[in-house]
Amino acid sequence: MTRGVENRRLSSLSLLGAALLILPALTTLSSCTVRRATPGVDQDLAEFIRENYDKEEVRISMRDGAHLYTAIYSPKDRSQSYPILMRRTPYSVSPYGEGSYPAILGPSDLLTRQGFIFVLQDVRGTYMSEGTFVNMTPHLAEKTGPEDVDESTDTYDTIEWLLANVANHNGKVGAWGISYPGFYAAASMVDAHPALKAVSPQAPIADWWYDDFHHHGAFFLPHAFRFFSSFGVPRPEPTTRRNPNFEFRTPDGYEFYLGIGPLEMVNELYFNHDIPFWDSMLVHPNYDDFWQSRNILPHMNKVAPAVMTVGGWFDAEDLYGPLQIYRSVEERNPDVFNALVMGPWRHGGWAREAGDSLGYVQFGSETAQFYRENIEAVFFNHFLKDEGEMSLPEAYVFETGGNRWRTFSQWPPAEAEERALFPQGEGGLSFDPGSGSGEAFDEWVSDPHRPVPFTPDIATGMTREYMVDDQRFASRRPDVMVYQTEPLE
Repeated sequence: MTRGVENRRLSSLSLLGAALLILPALTTLSSCTVRRATPGVDQDLAEFIRENYDKEEVRISMRDGAHLYTAIYSPKDRSQSYPILMRRTPYSVSPYGEGSYPAILGPSDLLTRQGFIFVLQDVRGTYMSEGTFVNMTPHLAEKTGPEDVDESTDTYDTIEWLLANVANHNGKVGAWGISYPGFYAAASMVDAHPALKAVSPQAPIADWWYDDFHHHGAFFLPHAFRFFSSFGVPRPEPTTRRNPNFEFRTPDGYEFYLGIGPLEMVNELYFNHDIPFWDSMLVHPNYDDFWQSRNILPHMNKVAPAVMTVGGWFDAEDLYGPLQIYRSVEERNPDVFNALVMGPWRHGGWAREAGDSLGYVQFGSETAQFYRENIEAVFFNHFLKDEGEMSLPEAYVFETGGNRWRTFSQWPPAEAEERALFPQGEGGLSFDPGSGSGEAFDEWVSDPHRPVPFTPDIATGMTREYMVDDQRFASRRPDVMVYQTEPLE
């Protein structure tokens, strides 16, 4: 559909190029100024943790000899046994030191107060853990010796050690994680330890060609640059220190990235080839073995634990992952308990916020609080503590617009019908493909020196409200095609 200026040199604004904008009629969202809320520390919860949990720091040996730093928080009340609830992360399990406690332990303040043995672990090669860190560790389907390790084996070895060395557990283990830790939760389900009974991958990365940095193959420069400029800096030795964030020295990301020019200039101006995964992304621009090997979806076989995958409809980072992990588990493991929860949330918004709004869009209730109390707590308490009947449906999905929770016995719903929309002449959009020779076209000039921004806000990365931004601000540009339906019934 595109004719005009062609520039074969790779532009650094890969996802900010020429755009096609499809608008249903009666769109009522308004362009708005970003509102940012920084949730404060719940001092009462922090005090509760200190008063009710003992902390132990250990280094657990893996089958290849690497030791992974692990913090264990056990209830001081020894009158009953508790399940183990584990999160493995590349983002640090700080604070370090046996006298230092975090502000929250579990997936929610509710579960933190309900009593579990919480286990937090720095994954291989990050922070205080030994070994070599590999982004989205490829799963090894065949393992012939102790040197063959992946996230499945590291989780298995960790659980084996915990069962033998942690007192007062009930023999059941659960796992959860949000975003990158969601990937580690998903990987734990493959060739799982028999004691692993419940897993909740939340906004999990499944395949980086579709999540985060490559949105279905389109390179999302602002997100990738911000993330790897800090996270991608190697840590050759164990450390408790985080790498500093990149200093943009301007609030205007649009002008910042334009000033870089082609992608190869990122190293010349800023990274100096000191970030290995950035360089790997540049030499693997297509969906080759490098990316395919980091796809966890083909390995969701013989999943034994109960699974509850969680995602947000307005998650600009990992929307593909939760839907596809649910689907893969469902197709490959038809007899396992496998539930999907999708709410009206930004990335991770279900874990800490009320969930009653995003930007100026209102959802009519505290959807995240509802999820934590009536979905997440029910899942973990049932499968790890044998408390309550399992009343959760196959799919718990929030319907935006109607502002209501819907439940379904399968996903997609049996009554759902997939339909295609077709561009028409004079900017029309219809479910009817129409008639004609098929040779009609619309055209625009795509100029890499003046790319189309993806947000009306001035920012150096993705704002929380980006996914609910009114995109009509861009429709006034001559390099944006706009197609609109008649009013939808």
